[in-house]
Amino acid sequence: MVSRSYVNLLDLAGDLLGIPNTPRTIPRVMTVPGVISDLDACGRNDADSDVSSSGCRERRIIVANMLPLQAKRDIDTGKWCFSWDEDSILLQLKDGFSSETEVIYVGSLKVEIDANEQEEIAQKLLEDFNCVPTFLPHDLQKKFYLGFCKQQLWPLFHYMLPICPDHGDRFDRVLWQAYVSANKIFADKVMEIINPDEDFVWVHDYHLMVLPTFLRKRYNRVKLGFFLHSPFPSSEIYRTLPVRDEILRGLLNSDLIGFHTFDYARHFLSCCSRMLGLDYESKRGHIGLDYFGRTIFIKILPVGIHMGRLESVLNLHSTSAKLKEIQEEFKGKKVILGVDDMDIFKGISLKLLAVEQLLEQNPDLQGKVVLVQIVNPARGSGKDVQEAKKETYSIVQRINVTYGSTNYRPVVLIDRHVARFEKSAYYAVAECCIVNAVRDGMNLVPYKYIVCRQGTEQLDKTLGRTADSPRSSMLVVSEFIGCSPSLSGAIRVNPWDIDAVADALNSALTMNDSEKQLRHEKHYRYVSSHDVAYWARSFMQDLERACKDHYTKRCWVIGLGLGVRVVSLSPGFRKLSIDHIVSAYKRTSRRAIFLDYDGTLVPQSSISKIPSPEVISVLNALCNDAKNIVYIVSGRGRDSLCEWFISCKMIGLAAEHGYFLRSNQDSEWEMSHLSADLEWKKVVEPIMQSYTEATDGSNIEIKESALVWHHRDADPDFGSCQAKELLSHLESVLTNEPAVVKRGQHIVEVMPQGISKGQVAEKVLTNMVNGGNSPDFVLCIGDDISDEDMFESISRTVSCPSFQVAPDIFACTVGRKPSKAKYYLDDSADVIKLLQGLGSSSNPKPRHLPHFQVSFESTV
Repeated sequence: MVSRSYVNLLDLAGDLLGIPNTPRTIPRVMTVPGVISDLDACGRNDADSDVSSSGCRERRIIVANMLPLQAKRDIDTGKWCFSWDEDSILLQLKDGFSSETEVIYVGSLKVEIDANEQEEIAQKLLEDFNCVPTFLPHDLQKKFYLGFCKQQLWPLFHYMLPICPDHGDRFDRVLWQAYVSANKIFADKVMEIINPDEDFVWVHDYHLMVLPTFLRKRYNRVKLGFFLHSPFPSSEIYRTLPVRDEILRGLLNSDLIGFHTFDYARHFLSCCSRMLGLDYESKRGHIGLDYFGRTIFIKILPVGIHMGRLESVLNLHSTSAKLKEIQEEFKGKKVILGVDDMDIFKGISLKLLAVEQLLEQNPDLQGKVVLVQIVNPARGSGKDVQEAKKETYSIVQRINVTYGSTNYRPVVLIDRHVARFEKSAYYAVAECCIVNAVRDGMNLVPYKYIVCRQGTEQLDKTLGRTADSPRSSMLVVSEFIGCSPSLSGAIRVNPWDIDAVADALNSALTMNDSEKQLRHEKHYRYVSSHDVAYWARSFMQDLERACKDHYTKRCWVIGLGLGVRVVSLSPGFRKLSIDHIVSAYKRTSRRAIFLDYDGTLVPQSSISKIPSPEVISVLNALCNDAKNIVYIVSGRGRDSLCEWFISCKMIGLAAEHGYFLRSNQDSEWEMSHLSADLEWKKVVEPIMQSYTEATDGSNIEIKESALVWHHRDADPDFGSCQAKELLSHLESVLTNEPAVVKRGQHIVEVMPQGISKGQVAEKVLTNMVNGGNSPDFVLCIGDDISDEDMFESISRTVSCPSFQVAPDIFACTVGRKPSKAKYYLDDSADVIKLLQGLGSSSNPKPRHLPHFQVSFESTV
């Protein structure tokens, strides 16, 4: 039995699987001046730095499941030999960085290394390739990659739910622990080499989605980007994942999150909204998501190809020789090319059915059209792959038997390893390329096809054409792949619609040459200008921009386990200490206290909004001190406030954001005269009613001075959309009315002009000054955006010349979030504790009302 309490899943998983923590061996240094809080010192051990790095080169740490290396064991020596994998995007993206930039790779090898060789190989890879290998134990690697990644995340992200045991694997907690443990090993390796104040870390793909949590917990200000190379599913699919929140929070511990398409980004943002209650907005053209004071930016940019690498392959003699061979083999025929992994999501069988339909409906194409289908080896394993392979072979055989002859095979299936030069030759020959995946992250096959059809000088000689001769290409692409939006000249298809795909193939083959050329030129311009270097450079520029304010804020780590997140706020923003405020409270004698109600004195989540006996007791303790004026300043109606605080004789109440005011229970309610005309309510209520009827879960709150449309219980996306539309609608119809429309948290409120909580604070403070009782202590606590008006108003009012001596001001927001207040308390329980501390320091004496009677007539 485990004897200690595990607060972190990564510790549990590590101990269960016998994985040691990776030692930190490389000293690091603090080179950027920043504001470091006391809590930061606990969360990051930057103080152990002993080496100056002022002259260091820029460094980029690229973290991915696999290193961009090829490995093979030398037959003669028995030693492992390594070389760069020239086709790896991770290697190619270096072209987007400055030549002065040092790039370090962290990831696993594609081969398993014996434990007794690992130390030597790790040193060799670091020295020769700047690569840091993560040697995962065999069992962990299997559970992590083949288990959780390929059998659970990969199908789910491609919209396949494990509805029954024969259709995907059910969630397995053991595999999830393996995923977490593997991510921790990757994070530990990054910690070995990182200078957290200088280096940028770029994490790639769905294998490492919780890695950002470990790095952010260790280094609050780490400069961290993440790019997802697979689709991100809609919230209806993603929400079925039992560890959905942990993965979302893992991604949100990045500074910049990249996606290939807006659809993928939109699905991610929708999940954040629906599952974590987070809102996002466009910030000067960039999508930003506020998360505990940090802004996480969203990047939408499809990856490109390496033009130079592909063109160098086209210039090979072996490519020219293979091209001539293919031309001879398919002389007089039009070649349609498909290049796909053997994967259930690549739609190979649907493509074959479309070709079969094409030949059946167009007898004139029989004998003239050939589909060359190159099948790459499967990346995963299991029953699904075997079934897909079996179905593919069956359909190919049927087509070739039905429409083939002794000298003609309509479908040529190449199910073996195909070298780069051979694929390039097929690309260059094909009249049309079809990518028919039912779901795919990006898929660079169309890009490669376009470049190969453009050709090179060497290829032109082989084909016997001049450099200025027109080029053409035709693409039929699934609308469910990431590259589809960027290929506007392609014929987009629904891969499930066999007839439509067959018609698209026919159109591609019969289209006139001039249109083929125009489409090709348009595609080639895009592909050649948006290559892999452009992608990497653009992502890194946005990552630098996203991290530029890291050292202007204070950071705190909150949460446990994989729920860890960093709160990042301005340097002067700190928790309000009871001892600190009590000290100021005791030495002052004219105090003004302003308290919000919902979310401040009672939790927002509380079903019952009636104040507890504890709240009533502490308020009476404060009110009974003759040195205090205490006001509840709320958006609530006056009837509710009167009922709830009937036992608080001396408390002042401001209802409906200050439209109604009362100094104490014995005084009359005073109504603001700033805007007595409420005729606009007759216009607003029918409009709100129509939105309520159209938005399930919404409702209208009718106040004496205002109308509020609530959508907290509506669908998050639809409710937010409706709120924006309602806001615009109301603003247009109330242009000439004495009313303002405000958008709050899950509300749209229409209220009279000039009414705000800030006005209440200003009136109370001004009346105290006019009465010869200028306050020397001001406390204001609230949690809402409307309370920000009070914080601002208090600062503005006490800076007036009438205040000869500035009072001690304690403006405090509830919850650690960006605010105009300088202090925060975590929740309403903290608020009550603080008020109890003040109440116990009070010296209650019988109060005579005239001493602090406040009249609002002079200021209303």
